[in-house]
Amino acid sequence: MIARDAALEIETVETDPVPLRVRASGGWTFRGLKTRREEILRDLDQLGRTSPERIAWDLTPIEELDDTGALWLARALRGVQQLEASPRTREILDRVSEGSRVRMAMERSMDPIAPVVALGQKALEFGVHLRDGMALLGRIVLDALLLVRRPREAPLRELSAGVFRAGVAALPVTMLVGFLVGIVLTYLSALQLKRYGADLLVINIVGVGVVRELGPMLASIIAAGRSGSAMTAQLGVMRVTEEIEALEVMGVSVVTRLVLPKVVALAIALPLVAFCTDLAALAGAMLVSRFTLGITPEAFLEALPRAVETVNFWIGIGKAAAFGFAVALVACHYGLRVAPNTDSLASGVTRSVVAAITCVIILDAVFAILLRNVG
Repeated sequence: MIARDAALEIETVETDPVPLRVRASGGWTFRGLKTRREEILRDLDQLGRTSPERIAWDLTPIEELDDTGALWLARALRGVQQLEASPRTREILDRVSEGSRVRMAMERSMDPIAPVVALGQKALEFGVHLRDGMALLGRIVLDALLLVRRPREAPLRELSAGVFRAGVAALPVTMLVGFLVGIVLTYLSALQLKRYGADLLVINIVGVGVVRELGPMLASIIAAGRSGSAMTAQLGVMRVTEEIEALEVMGVSVVTRLVLPKVVALAIALPLVAFCTDLAALAGAMLVSRFTLGITPEAFLEALPRAVETVNFWIGIGKAAAFGFAVALVACHYGLRVAPNTDSLASGVTRSVVAAITCVIILDAVFAILLRNVG
């Protein structure tokens, strides 16, 4: 059965509290609206000038409704209080109205001060994170001093497990990355140095760059993505399952049992990981030097101690320890801020990794400025 063309009947009842009664009938589809398009648009425009509270709509006679007719009706029904319609018609109108509201919000003109407001909100959010991070750091220091006085209460098992997970378990991937970076860095340096006959300087460039900068940076960035995300996820799951609240109710210090072992473990493990990363990167450099520049492994190892002073090695180890402490602190900070829902857990882990890597880069820049005259 083919539906009739769309029709719109308007009845005025002056004695009624709602004086206008509108009855829509026929097929409110693209085809059904074509015949009386101008007339219906004129009537809808007239109704749009009337207060919605003074109009009562009856959509029950509508025989067929598609997106075109629903869009026309949704615009006309905006703010209407009295409406009679079938459940199917109401469902289509609700869906079209929701889509129309989203489109209107997207097309709304931009507030000229919106960027300033957004910047202020981000600054306030950063201030809150900085305050809470400093508070967590203070609690870690106080709990560490307390454990020095009472060493029997130290969570040694958690500390040992943290060193294994963040150190030993991370060695394969970090050493592989270090080996490949050493190959790439040496190859690119060799291409430039061969032009000037300064082949042996590749040992100086790669040695200092890897031991002082790249080794700690690579180890800390991988630790942020691997160990840092795991720490945030672990604390976040404990927050979701209310295990942290249970520990607090039992009088167990969350910082002492959960945060302090992770921070100390990563600060201990990351220098060891950075040292192994240095060895892998130098092995890659030695391999490329042998086949690209003709420098034998014996000559490479003989020239390396003269090219890389001992102070550069200790600077790299110290930076790795600081990076490990910072990565674990940021990861635990975001883990403890997770709300008891899965969406907050996912966003917390993502923000933790990004913030930890950013913090590592900032710290590396600070160390570069402070130690520019050393080595």
